[in-house]
Amino acid sequence: MDSYLGIYTILVLCLLGYSANAEVFNAGGPPNSDITAAVLKAFTSACQAPAPSQVLIPKGDFKLGETVMTGPCKAPVEFTLQGNVKADGGSTQGKDRWVVFEKINGFKLNGGGTFDGEGNAAWKANNCHKTFECKKLPISVRFDFVDNADIRDITSLDAKNFHFNVISGKNMTFDNIKIIAPAESPNTDGIHLGRCEGVKILNTKIATGDDCISVGDGMKNLLIEKVVCGPGHGISVGSLGRYGWEQDVTDIKVMNCTLEGTDNGLRIKTWPSAACTTTAAGIHFENIILNNVSNPVLIDQEYCPWNQCNKNKPSTIKLVDISFRNIRGTSGNKDAVKLLCSKGHPCENVEIGDMNIEYKGADGPPTFECTNVTPKLVGTQNPKACVGPVVKVPGKE
Repeated sequence: MDSYLGIYTILVLCLLGYSANAEVFNAGGPPNSDITAAVLKAFTSACQAPAPSQVLIPKGDFKLGETVMTGPCKAPVEFTLQGNVKADGGSTQGKDRWVVFEKINGFKLNGGGTFDGEGNAAWKANNCHKTFECKKLPISVRFDFVDNADIRDITSLDAKNFHFNVISGKNMTFDNIKIIAPAESPNTDGIHLGRCEGVKILNTKIATGDDCISVGDGMKNLLIEKVVCGPGHGISVGSLGRYGWEQDVTDIKVMNCTLEGTDNGLRIKTWPSAACTTTAAGIHFENIILNNVSNPVLIDQEYCPWNQCNKNKPSTIKLVDISFRNIRGTSGNKDAVKLLCSKGHPCENVEIGDMNIEYKGADGPPTFECTNVTPKLVGTQNPKACVGPVVKVPGKE
C-alpha cells in the first residue's frame, strides 16, 4: 500500500506540471512599490536556471514599468502573477509596449492576477480610432516568438491599447482569460494575433472597446471556443490586405461562442486596393449565440476606414471555403447578414448553414444581402438568404 501511494504521488506531481519541482524566484515588494527591477532580476535568474523555474509575483498591488523579458531560456519558465500590477497612469504616448515576453520556448503564465493598464488618461489622448496619423500607445502584454505556451487564469484590465498581442508563436493556449475595458475605450482589441500556428483561445470573457479577438495575416490553425464577447466589435478575421508583405490565413475555427451587444458580430474584412494578393481559406463559424448584435454576420471586402484606400479598385484578397453554421439570436439592426465580396475575386465556396437571426426594429424585418458571391445554402435561413445582387464566380455555373 505504501509503495502504491508513493507511485500515485509521483504521478500526480508529474501531471501538475513542472512547477512542482521548480525553483521559485520571488519578484514581490512592499505594497504599492515599483517592482520593475525585481521582476527583471527574477526573470533573468529563472531564464538562466538549468532546470524548470518559476517567477512569482505574490498577492498585493504593485507598480510595474516597461518590462521586457527575453529568452531563449535554458529550461521552461513559469510566470505566476497572483497580485495586481499597475502601469503608469499617464498617456505614455510614443511607447508601444508595457509587458513583453519574447523568444521563449516552454512558458506558462498563470496565477489569477491582473495586468492593469491604467488606460483612462491614454484613451482621452488617443485618436487612433479616427486616423492613422496618431502616436503609439503601449500594448499591455505582448507575446513575441513564444512557443509551447500555456496562458490561463489571468485578467487584463483597462489596457491603453491592445490587451494581448500575439505574434509569431506556435502551440499556445489561452484559457480562462478575463479582459475588461469600457465600450468607449478606443483601439483596445482583446487578443490580436498574427503569423502564429496552433493557437487556442478557450473559456474566455472579453468586454472591451474594439475587436474582442482580431486575426491578422499569416494565422494558421486557430481555434476560438467558448468565448463570451461583449461589449466590443465582435470577432474579426482581418483587416487583411493593407500591407504588401502579408501572408495567407488558413484554418480558423470559431465555435460555441456568445456575442452580447457588440457593434459587429462575426466579421471578415479586407481592404480594397489591397497592397498584396493573398488567400484566406478554411474560416468556419459554428454554434454562435447572438444577443442584440449589430451586423451579426459580415464579409466586408470594401473595408476602408477613414478613406485610406481606393474603393474603385476591388480587393485582391481571395476568400475561399467560408462557412457560417447554426448562428442564432437577435440583431441590433436590420442588416443581419451582409456578404460583400470582391468583384475582382468573388468569394468561393461560402456555406450558410442553419441560421435564425431575428430583428424587431421599426425599420423593418432583417435582411440578407449578397454581392459577388453565390452561397451554398444548407438547412433553413432566417432572414431568407440573399436579398440583393448576386454575381456568380467567373467560369462557374
